[in-house]
Amino acid sequence: MTVIRVSELFVSLQGEGTRAGIPCAFIRLAGCNLACAYCDSAYAAKSEGEPREARDVARWARDAATPTVMLTGGEPLHQPGAAELLRLLCGGGGDVAVETNGSIPLAPVDRRARYIVDVKTPGSGAGGSFHESNWESLRPQDEIKFVITSRADFDWTVEIVRSRELDRRLPVLISPAWGLVTLTDAAAWILESRLWLRLSPQLHKLIWGPDRRGV
Repeated sequence: MTVIRVSELFVSLQGEGTRAGIPCAFIRLAGCNLACAYCDSAYAAKSEGEPREARDVARWARDAATPTVMLTGGEPLHQPGAAELLRLLCGGGGDVAVETNGSIPLAPVDRRARYIVDVKTPGSGAGGSFHESNWESLRPQDEIKFVITSRADFDWTVEIVRSRELDRRLPVLISPAWGLVTLTDAAAWILESRLWLRLSPQLHKLIWGPDRRGV
């Protein structure tokens, strides 16, 4: 029996990334190995959550019957039972995605899932946490995200994207940190860069506000 610690289970619209706006079953696990300055799920990252059997959570996701399932956190891969939960989710078929902060190697984890990998910028307070092996683990079906807190963060991001030709390999998401960078500014910077970047606002916050949980 594999037990995982769950912060919340809910169905909402996908708020970010290439599938924004699509109904999604969210599995938010508790706990995180980082402490980002702008964390919008600190209630999950700093809690122990509720112990649940992985098979029961996978059954909940299947019964939700949504187009996609998202495993998120906190940092979901930080939990030892996450690998088994992911295996069960992928075994059920359909679109399964994982949001991860990139500090934990991706190669050993079930690769049937899509990975949305967050490269922590200097402004996050967790810069330098990205696991070097993950650069080679990224595939065209994955997505890579940079949450920018300032123009300096964006310029840093551009250097990374150019040096590694990330925009030629997979979708690159630019997510303005809520309350720190406006959508207008982020859009202007993307256009100025001439790179193949995607503006990724937090749709759920625009719809329901920044403090609403379960969305």
